[in-house]
Amino acid sequence: METGFYVLYLIFALTAGLILLIRAGKSRAHQLFGAAILLLGFGDAFHLVPRAVGLFTDTLNEPSADLAMWLGLGKFITSVTMTLFYLFLYIFMYKRTETNGPRFWDYTVSLLIILRIFLCAFPQNNWITNDSPLLWNILRNIPFVILGVVMVILTHQILRHIRSFKWLWIMIILSFAFYIPVLLFADRVPWVGMLMIPKTVCYMIIALMALSDLRKVRETERETTAETNNGQTL
Repeated sequence: METGFYVLYLIFALTAGLILLIRAGKSRAHQLFGAAILLLGFGDAFHLVPRAVGLFTDTLNEPSADLAMWLGLGKFITSVTMTLFYLFLYIFMYKRTETNGPRFWDYTVSLLIILRIFLCAFPQNNWITNDSPLLWNILRNIPFVILGVVMVILTHQILRHIRSFKWLWIMIILSFAFYIPVLLFADRVPWVGMLMIPKTVCYMIIALMALSDLRKVRETERETTAETNNGQTL
């Protein structure tokens, strides 16, 4: 079941990202969101494919050296791309609302993202052996969780007035609520890793929000064009 879900998710992420890119037209904001979804799916594939192999071969709890390496490197790549997803989302918010954010938030988000990727790059994370110490699991995720809190605040303030994104901040809260137990306990209690499924569902819902918003924007543009053409005809 878990393996099948991962396959469906990766197909969904690639499809949703491509649809947003292709159908965005002149909307730079939705093009950016499409790129963000593609990046997220691409990065997740590096982690989910080795995990699916481990599940399918019943070797996830005691992986071979090669599988452990791919699982670890997959976690590293996913950590980076998931962080960059929030950078894209931050930029999208202001492009979508055609506003400029305070410099304070620009600097805060940039600092948290740089710090997160910097901590992920430390060899003490033991990505190659897929045996990251709990201390480093916590250290590298401190800026990421803070970034999540910042994004919850900003999406609630900026995007909740747009109908498609009204509950986006809730999805971000839920995604972190499912992620944190995995971070803390998955190495000792493997079944906790199943919480990555509802976490992933949250990102799928976010992608659906973007698709819904793009549809409504395009409908508004068509109505405006039709009204303009009618006015010119009259």
